[in-house]
Amino acid sequence: MTRERDLHPIEASVLHARRERVFLVLAGLFLGTLAMLNILGISRFIKLAEIAAGDGPPLVFAIAVGVLPYPLTFLCTDFISELYGRRRANFVVTVGLVLNLWVVFVLWLGGVLPGFETIDPATGELVRDAAGRLPVFFEVRALTFGAVTASMIAYMAAQFCDVWLFHFWKRVTRGRMLWLRNNGSTMISQMVDTTAVILITHFYAHALPIDPAHPVPRQLAMFIATGYAFKFVIAAADTLPFYLGVRWLSAYLEIDPREEHDADRET
Repeated sequence: MTRERDLHPIEASVLHARRERVFLVLAGLFLGTLAMLNILGISRFIKLAEIAAGDGPPLVFAIAVGVLPYPLTFLCTDFISELYGRRRANFVVTVGLVLNLWVVFVLWLGGVLPGFETIDPATGELVRDAAGRLPVFFEVRALTFGAVTASMIAYMAAQFCDVWLFHFWKRVTRGRMLWLRNNGSTMISQMVDTTAVILITHFYAHALPIDPAHPVPRQLAMFIATGYAFKFVIAAADTLPFYLGVRWLSAYLEIDPREEHDADRET
């Protein structure tokens, strides 16, 4: 429990400190998860299931490892939207974009600065190992660069969509039906995100494990369906934690979400 003597000089009161620290935790989880998923990205695909499809190729349900932590970002923005309002939620999303750019810059800078890797004097390029792989950093760098454009476009579209839809449902229901704005915003915005990231990653970065021997549209549709199904299930499963979290945090932070809704409507 925070006491007056524990406050930082810039913290006006115990309540102010409590609200800012909870916001920091939510924003930190959002931004940390975002950085992690962009670096992990498509470095590995996880096979969830494989179903025989008659004479044709089997239906493979797979997701990129970077998708695993992604649903947490929507839960964090929903908490921030509910407790702190639309402006703060949009601010955190914008900071997330800057963070994406920072990750790309560091990876670019790390690749152009001189290192200790072996360079082929004839071509001026890095020497690959016996398996045809680049040094680990450059493999990660190539995978991240391959997916980051898709990730950034999908991220901006999905997160701003999530925040807008959350407050749209909040206005329509006048602050009631918490389950509707939680699921209604997340499930729609994650369809936007999944479709965008799969299509851009394939057509722009050519980084998906596509088998050219089988129809490409079918494989892309399966990637989209699998990724969205995973996110849909997680979004549905976080409804109860979201309800409990909002109830507890509203009392702990002394914030009435309906009053926050009225303030957002007036501005």
